[in-house]
Amino acid sequence: MNLDKPSKITIQPENFPEKLVWYGMIWTYGFYLIGATYIVGSVLGVILGFCLALQWWLQTEETPPEDRISIPLITWVWIIGMLVMQVALVVGHLDYNLGTGMLIKSSIGWAKGWAGLALYPLAGCLKIRPQIIYRAVCVICFHTLLISPLLIIAPILHLPEILYVSPLKAVGGPGNTFFDVSLYEIDFDGSIRQRLFTPWGPALGFVANVYFILALQEKNKKWRLFGIIGSIFMGNICKSRLALISLILTPVVIFFCSRLTRPIILILMGVGSTIAGILSPVIFMALDTFKQKFTEARADSSRVRRVLKEIAGYRWRTEAPIWGHGVVEPGPHVVEYMPIGSHHTWYGLLFMRGIVGFFALAIPMILSLLVLLVKAQTEEVARAGLAILFILFLYTFGENLDILAYLYWPGLIIMGIAFKNKNSHKSLNFKEQI
Repeated sequence: MNLDKPSKITIQPENFPEKLVWYGMIWTYGFYLIGATYIVGSVLGVILGFCLALQWWLQTEETPPEDRISIPLITWVWIIGMLVMQVALVVGHLDYNLGTGMLIKSSIGWAKGWAGLALYPLAGCLKIRPQIIYRAVCVICFHTLLISPLLIIAPILHLPEILYVSPLKAVGGPGNTFFDVSLYEIDFDGSIRQRLFTPWGPALGFVANVYFILALQEKNKKWRLFGIIGSIFMGNICKSRLALISLILTPVVIFFCSRLTRPIILILMGVGSTIAGILSPVIFMALDTFKQKFTEARADSSRVRRVLKEIAGYRWRTEAPIWGHGVVEPGPHVVEYMPIGSHHTWYGLLFMRGIVGFFALAIPMILSLLVLLVKAQTEEVARAGLAILFILFLYTFGENLDILAYLYWPGLIIMGIAFKNKNSHKSLNFKEQI
């Protein structure tokens, strides 16, 4: 179905890396039906990395400047950080004598997870147009809207939650939820939520936020509308509180952060900070009330997350402060047997990788913030990249970034493109879209 006007050029991939990205995205639901979403998202970064290495190896002095591979310094920081993560993994396994088999298994997990946070930004150094990713996101959202009637009636008709588990689970992964086909799910508090091609509801909210930001950049109005509506729809059906907060907060924060050089924005921020200082007692009271309501909205979930965080923090401080425990461990009944080290990136890193792993992620994120904050004042793709980084930061407090990298990888590529962008790519102004 072609929604472009005849006078406009249809966006199609023009080279092999773009084809990998384009078809890896628009076939999302096809991969989901055969249980291959996790495999595709995990392997695609490696393939793109090989493409980049090959082009870098074959380039010569005669290679046109626009075709040369040049890796930005900040991308190297991500590469080094994720390599340090693997070092922490090895040392943690050796400290606790977890065995060679567990070390190999965890290293494969690192290659599917944390390595993606370096490989996908690295793929941004290839000739991949951000418009390809923006349009592909809108296509996924359009497909989501097409199947929305089924998602609504499935729990009403008491259709099975899980239709089947793909035999592809034999390749190995975190669990069956990464390979099954689900019509809906019932949370432990009895509420019905959707997760679609993700392993759990909040993960769908994570993906919805990334898609929302990327859909905003689409130039074709019809496709952009499908992308925005579809991503908001996904953010709502997942029943994730963080997803809804991020959908509202991210565009507002990025709007101001990407216009810090404009006098009117500085004036507004100055006036706003003054008013906030005067009204600080009222604001703090309102924040406390909001926090209480936020917690009460899903009290059981909030309790489990809080206790998991406390257990992980205590055991990190008292048992393995430098290199961590190496792996997650089964939690007690009080946390519904959820693994210790899950549901929170920072506490998960401290528990599994120690303070070394904590800084292996914190340093790249902080430096990326500084780089993108500067570039976002003049470059549109950098604004999208800054928004993606902000979403990643928000979700470090509710998810483990590594285990979901196979889902939000299009945002990582946009970050990589933003790292090297020199005003060569244009997209719609955020001011025109908010």
